[in-house]
Amino acid sequence: MLSSGDGTCQEAGDRSICSAVMASIGPFEFPSSGFEGVVFDCDGTLVDSMPAHFEAWCEALAIHGAGGIFKEDVFFAMGGRPTLDIVVELNDTYNLHLNPTAVALAKRECFLKRLNQVTLIEEVAAFAEGLRGKVPMAIATGGSRMVIEKTLKIVGISDWFDEVVTADDVVHGKPAPDIFLKAAKLMGLDPTKCLALEDAPAGITSAQRAGMQVIAIPCPLVS
Repeated sequence: MLSSGDGTCQEAGDRSICSAVMASIGPFEFPSSGFEGVVFDCDGTLVDSMPAHFEAWCEALAIHGAGGIFKEDVFFAMGGRPTLDIVVELNDTYNLHLNPTAVALAKRECFLKRLNQVTLIEEVAAFAEGLRGKVPMAIATGGSRMVIEKTLKIVGISDWFDEVVTADDVVHGKPAPDIFLKAAKLMGLDPTKCLALEDAPAGITSAQRAGMQVIAIPCPLVS
C-alpha cells in the first residue's frame, strides 16, 4: 500500500513508505493493456521533485557567480536533460564560462540537501504499484545514478523496478532516444512494445524517437 495521504506510514511490499502527503496530478486515466513493459521518467513524472531541483539549480549557479540567470520557465523547458548539457547551453545562451562539471557537482549537493522535500506523485505511483509483478518496469532518467538511487530510496520504492537507466549509462541524453532504447533492451523488450511515462518535452521526444507509446504526465496540482 502507498501512503494514505495523511502523513502516516503504510506498507509497500516488504518496505515501509513514510512520507508527507503525496503530490497529485488529479484524475488521470492510464491504459490497462496494449504494452508489454513500462518505462518511467522519475523527476516530475513519478516523484514531485522539480521544485527542489529548481531551488538547487538557483543555489548552485549563485555559488558560481551566475545567480538569477535560470528562469523557472526555462528550467521546466529543459527538464529531463543531463545537468552537464544544461550548463553547456547556459554558457552558450548567456555567454558565460561556467565549468560544467563544477556546477553539476554543486547542483547535486544542493539538491541532496533538499531530498526530504521530494514526494511521490500519487496517481503515477499507484499505476506503477499496480503493475508490480505483472510486467517489466524500468526507470529512464536524465539524472545521475547516485541521485536517482537516493531519490527512489527516500520515497520507499527502490525495489519496484527491474532496471534503472541514468544519464551515466548513455552517451547521448534526452532528447536522444538512447536512454529509452537501453531501458527496453535491459528489459528484453522491443521498444515499440513499451509504454513510456514522461513529463518534460525532452523526455517525451526521447521516448517517441525510441518508438514507444508515450503518456505525457501533467505538473502536480498546487495545493
